[in-house]
Amino acid sequence: MTAKVISGNEVAAEIRAELKEKVAELKQKGIVPGLGVVLVGDDPASISYITSKAKGCEEIGLYEETVRLPADIPEEEVLKVIDGMNKDPKFSGILVQLPLPDHISVDKVINFISPEKDVDGFHPVNLGKLLRGEPCPLPCTPHGVQQLLIRSGNDPAGKHVVVCGRSNIVGKPLSAMLVQKAKGANAVVTVVHTGAKDMTYFTKQADILVAAMGKPNAITADMVKEGVVVMDVGVNRIPDSSKKKGFRLAGDVDFEEVSKKASHITPVPGGLGPMTVTMLLYNTVEAGIRLAEG
Repeated sequence: MTAKVISGNEVAAEIRAELKEKVAELKQKGIVPGLGVVLVGDDPASISYITSKAKGCEEIGLYEETVRLPADIPEEEVLKVIDGMNKDPKFSGILVQLPLPDHISVDKVINFISPEKDVDGFHPVNLGKLLRGEPCPLPCTPHGVQQLLIRSGNDPAGKHVVVCGRSNIVGKPLSAMLVQKAKGANAVVTVVHTGAKDMTYFTKQADILVAAMGKPNAITADMVKEGVVVMDVGVNRIPDSSKKKGFRLAGDVDFEEVSKKASHITPVPGGLGPMTVTMLLYNTVEAGIRLAEG
């Protein structure tokens, strides 16, 4: 068996085309969703991320504005910028690019964003709604996983999904999403992590395996069963002198070997990466609609 590769680039392009059409319709009604981005410091990876987000906004017709702040800015000044965006109607969504400098509390910053404008889906109010199955902005990477499953013909309903990793960004919210009695969910979900005595015992039971551990090649071929659907969320930099940048990207899954047993698998890069940015754009559009409707 050779796995069918699920292209995040292709699915992301499909969703962006849908969003572009929706934004055009909203503009005819006088509604222009807007994304406010706050960047503290000059971390190269963060700059790369916000550049891709700005290009995405331009592509589908969203208003976008990035506020760049020095790395040594006091925490209260960052909160003032967020407060201004909370009150400014031209922003339907607010994103504070992580990581933040050590002297700034990530939790305090996230909690200060208006829940209605929280397009990352990290605010505790929205996480509470997610757990209860109420409408809310969904965290972008987990939502990207869900969309890739649905749009590749791998509906998780009734399937055993094993999520490897328990982070607040991927593992926990994804498990909460997929266990809901709802369309695109209704799965039997197991969360496994490095605290397990025998992780393979669980991973071999998976109909759908999600790897979000932050460790390159953590999932090997002997850990999965034939026909499994694999979602590789990991993005790890591996030193590689043959590359211009001096490194290559690798996922949490041994792609070459696992793809010989899996039915479907996402690549790294080109899998969940483009989906994460696209679902951020989706959340911004949806927030614009909700705010316009009052």
